[in-house]
Amino acid sequence: MAVLVTRPGKQGISLCHQLAEHGIKAVHHPLITIQAGEQLSSLLHQLPLADIVIAVSQHTVEFAHQALTQTQLKWPITATYLAVGQKSAQFLSKSIQQKVHYPEISDSENLLNLPQLQNVFGKRILILRGNGGRELIFDTLSERGAKVEYCEVYKRENLAFHSEITVPFWQDSQIDQLIITSSGQLSFFIEQIAPQYRNWIFQLVLYVPSERIAIEARRVGFHTVVNTGSASNKDLLASLWPRKQDENNDK
Repeated sequence: MAVLVTRPGKQGISLCHQLAEHGIKAVHHPLITIQAGEQLSSLLHQLPLADIVIAVSQHTVEFAHQALTQTQLKWPITATYLAVGQKSAQFLSKSIQQKVHYPEISDSENLLNLPQLQNVFGKRILILRGNGGRELIFDTLSERGAKVEYCEVYKRENLAFHSEITVPFWQDSQIDQLIITSSGQLSFFIEQIAPQYRNWIFQLVLYVPSERIAIEARRVGFHTVVNTGSASNKDLLASLWPRKQDENNDK
């Protein structure tokens, strides 16, 4: 068993180390880099006006908190804070020193079902995100009468690669599992794969954090897709470990 980990930065490296500790071989191949967003400076003006603040990922919290710290400003104590996932919520809660609400299933649909987002008419809601994504949250809350704004606190840049070089390397490494944690990265990954390698790619067991991405993955051609229910390293590892144990039992 060998896993191709495509999540970027420290989270991707950390996941590879955790897999290795469990006897699972991992190859790190990040699909994006993450940098400060062009709208990060506007956060200082938007944040104090918000009634509700939604963080869509741990990266949003990291960049936002860094910007506030550098300007010696603090997170408003009067706002209600929400996060799409548990890990992001824990990270945000540690930064702001107050409760952060999050759904049991880490996706936009379940976030929108939280009681804190049901009666939002006239409220100012600030969505902290990267460059693009989470339009469902924006559109739904706008329909509910909220005054919704984005703040793109970080930006993702795709890392192009040549599948004629990488796929043979992955095959030599006996890669049979693949982790992709966003729909954007899934689309970009498939675009980078030359036609002659797609049948091999689609035979990999693919792990994704939501049913929405799982549906998209099956649509493009993946045969076996596992919905981990979360993009946290803990939940990704929990999904991979039983498969490793089954593999050992078969030997």
